[in-house]
Amino acid sequence: MTYPRRQQGITLVTALIMLLLLTMLALASVNLGNSNLQVVGNMQRRDQALSAARSVLEETISTANFTTTPGAALANPCGAPNQRCVDTDGDGKTDVKVTLTPPPACLKVQPIKNTDLDMSSAEDAGCSDGTPQLYGVSGANDGNSSCDNSVWDVTAVATDTATQTSVKVVQGVSVRVGRDEIATNCPQPGASP
Repeated sequence: MTYPRRQQGITLVTALIMLLLLTMLALASVNLGNSNLQVVGNMQRRDQALSAARSVLEETISTANFTTTPGAALANPCGAPNQRCVDTDGDGKTDVKVTLTPPPACLKVQPIKNTDLDMSSAEDAGCSDGTPQLYGVSGANDGNSSCDNSVWDVTAVATDTATQTSVKVVQGVSVRVGRDEIATNCPQPGASP
């Protein structure tokens, strides 16, 4: 068999081109896999931060601390007031720092009338105002109980300590508070926040 001189080595060139294409395909596949792994890792860190923020919010609104001392709503903070350190992987190191920033804020207050209280309920009975009527004295008794309904905004910002990415979660909550708490931490009834 004789081959024309022009076709000698074309098989080698074709094989090298195919090898180059296969190498580029393999590199693209590895890069795509690494990108997907990084995206999944970032989503996992975001979900952990979101979970930590929600956990701290639940902890905060399950106690009355945020209504009495909004600037120090969390008991046993880590570092600064209103900050909680969360270990998400159980290695004993802080993975996420959750901060209540700004501090919990009272947005609205609505007085509860004595006539709206259910005296068979222990909570309502504690709000009953036993102020006697002083007929003829203006403003002596307005019919309000010693408790008010209030609306609060609680914001948690969770920051991943490794990547410094953060997630912000805002929770609104309605709480019955005593009138003495209203005077210090909430706008006066009828006033704008």
